[in-house]
Amino acid sequence: MGKPQRIRDPLHNLIEFDTSEFEKVMWNVLQTRPFQRLRRVKQLGFSDLVYPGATHSRFAHSVGVFHLARQLMKIIQRHLGSDFEQTKAQTALAAALVHDLGHGPFSHSFEDVGRRLNLKLANHELVSELLIKDGEVGETLKTLGSGFANDVSSVIKSRGVWSIYNAVVSSQFDADRLDYMQRDKLMTGTQHGAIDFKWLIGNLQVGKVPYGVDEKSLTELDTFVLGPKAIYAAEAYILGLFQLYPTVYFHKATRGAEKIFTELMVRVIKLVQEDHVAKTGIAKGHPIERFATDPDKLEHVLELDDSVILGALSQFASAKDPVISKLASRLRDRQLYKSQNLREQIGHKLATISSVEDGEFTQLIDAGCVKIKERILEWKEQKENNEARILYDQEERAPYKKFQESKGPLNQVRIKTTNGELVDLVARSKVVRAIEPFKLFRVYHEESDEEVVKFIKDEIGRVCDELSKKGKSRSVKAKKRTKK
Repeated sequence: MGKPQRIRDPLHNLIEFDTSEFEKVMWNVLQTRPFQRLRRVKQLGFSDLVYPGATHSRFAHSVGVFHLARQLMKIIQRHLGSDFEQTKAQTALAAALVHDLGHGPFSHSFEDVGRRLNLKLANHELVSELLIKDGEVGETLKTLGSGFANDVSSVIKSRGVWSIYNAVVSSQFDADRLDYMQRDKLMTGTQHGAIDFKWLIGNLQVGKVPYGVDEKSLTELDTFVLGPKAIYAAEAYILGLFQLYPTVYFHKATRGAEKIFTELMVRVIKLVQEDHVAKTGIAKGHPIERFATDPDKLEHVLELDDSVILGALSQFASAKDPVISKLASRLRDRQLYKSQNLREQIGHKLATISSVEDGEFTQLIDAGCVKIKERILEWKEQKENNEARILYDQEERAPYKKFQESKGPLNQVRIKTTNGELVDLVARSKVVRAIEPFKLFRVYHEESDEEVVKFIKDEIGRVCDELSKKGKSRSVKAKKRTKK
């Protein structure tokens, strides 16, 4: 029979894998090389440059997701009773465990490198699929059935027929989100992002929600819903996730480091592919050189992790190529570029247009960001020669996404009223309804680069003058219409 295997976790305390065949296989998955590699991929990338405690790994997160997935599955089992399907449940639980398997070094930053250079195996979803279906992980999963690995991959990619079991892996209350919200808050030490987890879980139910196309209901699907007593916990859950974006995930220093990393890796890989590896500071045969030379080989992807990149920074810092040397030295020594919040600066400049309504004012700021970005790209094309003098950062996150047909009911939080009706949280919560999307538009540059500083300042002035005239012109026309 053997004995249960246990992991001591800072968030969930003891996580136990029992002696059942399924959980033995899950424990064996943990022992595979691809899964052990996740110990060397940090969950929050460069966030430890801001929050020193944020060094937790995707390994710890993945185990935590599996632990929470089992709790969510118990809710489904209570709801379905004798209709509960063990095989579907186990497929979803396995998917929860291996969902992050394909993440590269510094995760999403590495994916940015892949997009810039069209490297297909920098996509973590594709790498996850390949690792789950074949190789050591795939062979381990197939001990539960020849098609089990393929079924697990399908759940992660949300292919096939939707079922309540999939909600454990992909929904507003999936195990992934419930773990990383709590884990990231704990490990960063931030007091933002707090959620009443026990109350949420205690009030989580399974309900049937209508789903159709073009507002025509075709069927009803089972998904997670919250009982009427959990509306305030649901608000805190949405607000908690939303607060983590500006304070943790999109922190200016973290994002600044990510931008430097992206430029560094793009430059290194390009030089290797142009047969100039000697200029990069690393030798032939280094894992980064092997990946750059043959990026379509899965084995080369598995050789990469955060420790490989960090270990190479001193070599990059000694590179003959001045751009690589500069970027690597800055990243190694945390000498990050100066950050300018252009969205905020544009807003301050435009604040003199007092007659413009709030909604229109936001539109003017959006338009200003678009214009400034266009001019930055033009400047980079004319002035830069792989020097990475201006790095821009633009993102937008909505606190709560409206219904999307392609996702069905997955992206909504449904609250059960006292009379049993299921309603969208937005319809019940003025708080959630009132939150504006979080938007950022920043640039990063060397503080001593006077040409860049002047260019940014002048362009903001020009763009805001243009927008001011348009805004005032619209205000005059609006007043005339009102008088009529």
